[in-house]
Amino acid sequence: MITLYDGVDADGLYPADPVLFRYSGGECTVFVRRILCCTSAELILYSDESGETLEIDAEYDGISGDRDAFKSVFTPSPGLYYATFRLTLDGGEYFVHSQGDETHGILRTELSECGRFQLLYTEEFAGVDPVFAGANMYHIFVDRFFKSGKSPKREDAVYFDDWYNGIPEYTEYPGMEMENNSFFGGDLYGVTEKLRYLHDLGADIIYLSPIFEAYSNHRYDVGDFMKVDGCIGGDEAFTELCEKAHSLGMRVIIDGVFNHTGNRSVYFNQYKKYGEGGAYNDPESEYRDWYFFRAWPDDYECWWGVKALPKLDQDNPAVFDLICGQAGVIKKYLRMGADGFRLDVADELTENLLVGIKRAAQEEKPGAVVIGEVWEDASNKISYGKRRHYFSHAQLDGVMDYPLRDAVITYVKTGDADAVTKALTLINTHYPAHVKDFLMNFLGSHDTERIMTVLGGDPANDLPGSVLAVKRMTKFQYDLARRRFLLAFSLLCFCPGIVSVYYGDEAGMQGYRDPFNRMPFSWGRQDTQITEAVRKLLKYRKNITGDVSVKYAGDGILILKRDCHVFVSNVSDKTAEIFLGGNYLDTDGGKYADTVAVPPLGHYILRKETEQPNDQIT
Repeated sequence: MITLYDGVDADGLYPADPVLFRYSGGECTVFVRRILCCTSAELILYSDESGETLEIDAEYDGISGDRDAFKSVFTPSPGLYYATFRLTLDGGEYFVHSQGDETHGILRTELSECGRFQLLYTEEFAGVDPVFAGANMYHIFVDRFFKSGKSPKREDAVYFDDWYNGIPEYTEYPGMEMENNSFFGGDLYGVTEKLRYLHDLGADIIYLSPIFEAYSNHRYDVGDFMKVDGCIGGDEAFTELCEKAHSLGMRVIIDGVFNHTGNRSVYFNQYKKYGEGGAYNDPESEYRDWYFFRAWPDDYECWWGVKALPKLDQDNPAVFDLICGQAGVIKKYLRMGADGFRLDVADELTENLLVGIKRAAQEEKPGAVVIGEVWEDASNKISYGKRRHYFSHAQLDGVMDYPLRDAVITYVKTGDADAVTKALTLINTHYPAHVKDFLMNFLGSHDTERIMTVLGGDPANDLPGSVLAVKRMTKFQYDLARRRFLLAFSLLCFCPGIVSVYYGDEAGMQGYRDPFNRMPFSWGRQDTQITEAVRKLLKYRKNITGDVSVKYAGDGILILKRDCHVFVSNVSDKTAEIFLGGNYLDTDGGKYADTVAVPPLGHYILRKETEQPNDQIT
């Protein structure tokens, strides 16, 4: 029998830890067991940016359970800090060392950098429309979602007319070159036609892959920032989509690609699609100094060595103005109806540009959201040798939460519940409170293998594209993947933040690496069991509020709590009996009196039926 409150005091503090550390805003508090007889405490604060060390007295702040509390109050400049406490105990002077989760500490006689706690102090937060907080997002790769037949075909592209059986252009191995200009014909009018489906599914936000005019089907090789690509309907189709989405209470955000352009763009124009000018053709071009030429015209900096993606000089005033100016990209698309941006490769955008994007968005549409693509812990990220300040310097409202994604997949596939504990601790302790509700939580995206394939398929290993293009799971593998997916998605829905569904994941679509994770949506052939479960979870999760805490994690079993809701799951090979300490209801209204039996690969989201004054899991 496992209980929700094993090993936890009534006040939620772990008795095995002599010291607890808490940080909120400009207050640091250390809780020391009374038996240790702490007589004084001093906060030692290190500035990551300046290298300065501050020593701040901590005042006695009363008794909490069996602990004495000492609090330091301070107002540092916005930025990243690392901290510890110097304690005077009956046995001498000690320093508090983090146990790795930013909340629990142990005592050491020596001062060490590796034992410090991380603190992130932020500038005043520019508000985001509350509709984005904890919302449901649906991520659409436009060419592969739905084809209206209203948009013209491009003459310089290859089109596949077989929506269900066509295989997009691919290479045998990653890194090999290909044109990437094969299309299936999905367009923005098609998205508009499916708005009712998306609304009924529970989507609050539509996130569109790049829509700027471009050569490729993915459009990360921007051709002209100031035009919506004609082959997906142009400006008119985008404006119509935004208007109709807004009429249903939905918001629209688009992919902002500002680190580079395409080599076929109006700015670079290597193949003279846009006439004779451009940085590649004319050394006197107005765009010549928008790029980094080592030896003009063929030797230039590009994104990750991809010659089709020449890198922009983001510090060039003209580039900055194109993106952030009054008539620039950010303000243009917000005026057209967009409600925010997801920023591609945010790690490679300059701090000046990030601040400019956020400022331009707020000026044009107060409440617009800006979410960055960051694959690691964004609170302390070092990119290209420089510390980033996404949150402390008001650059991003949220980021894609890859650490949580990785942890959920690890847990569901291996039973390592501690991976989820570490990911949630990172969120709770590293990210400012105003960021948590805008973290983009997801299982699949255009950059990852389809989540069903990840959870049940054979590893891709070094198989060539010709094999991966047609490789599918066996029925046994697919059934396993479905059960794992439903558990993983339920877990994701229980966490704070924006839950994002990659188009087709709710239909059970399979697929290995790009472009096989970008196949056309399987309309009429969906796995309705998954679709209905996703719809139900997206709607129900709006009832779940509060910070998430881990109540148990071990032996394949995970128990989480948010206010009056509990998530329980079991990926061991035996049924687990969980003692709840009260009466609970599941999402279908089923009642559980004190206990619930969770089968292998089973999970429940439970709500406390009645509040109980002495309930031990509070």
